Amino acid sequence: MPARTQVLLIQGAGAGVHDDWDDKLFDSLSRELGDAYEVRYPRMPDEDDPGYASWSVVIRREIAALDDGAVVVGHSVGGTILVNMLAERPPERRLGAIVLVAAPFVGAGGWPGGEFEAPYDLGARLPRDVPVHVFHGLRDETAPPSHADLYAGVIPQARLHRLPGRDHQLNNDLSEVATVIGRDAPGAADRRGR
Repeated sequence: MPARTQVLLIQGAGAGVHDDWDDKLFDSLSRELGDAYEVRYPRMPDEDDPGYASWSVVIRREIAALDDGAVVVGHSVGGTILVNMLAERPPERRLGAIVLVAAPFVGAGGWPGGEFEAPYDLGARLPRDVPVHVFHGLRDETAPPSHADLYAGVIPQARLHRLPGRDHQLNNDLSEVATVIGRDAPGAADRRGR
């Protein structure tokens, strides 16, 4: 029996997000991916006051514990921190895909700068030959849908997925994310019977 593909889901920020909000995203992704995947969902420190330094330490530790070919998914601020952390110092693991879900863009045109600001050459700093997907609901009132376009401007290789009628939580439905992971993850063709 082939090993299960690992998926690391990084939560968003805010009081109670891990247990009361993004747990529904974890449930949806786990259900949609099925038994061929192992979805990990660590609790981030100080979720109501996220810091790049404290979150990136935990994320790096989680990625270091993954197998090559694992997929990393970041929701909201978790996605913003994840992608900037990967650009700052690529992981030692070979990733299967990088997925941002409703990630706010921090920088020109997006949210005000600070420790989460995206470098202008973000895409060039990400691990080579790793698919990057940006999912954004067109009814997102937390991080406007234009943030997905801003990511496309600094990550030219990213594939944008604009989802009509979906909010910041993608209506707690990560089926499209699961479909992309199932297509891009190493061994996906084997799991589909090809």
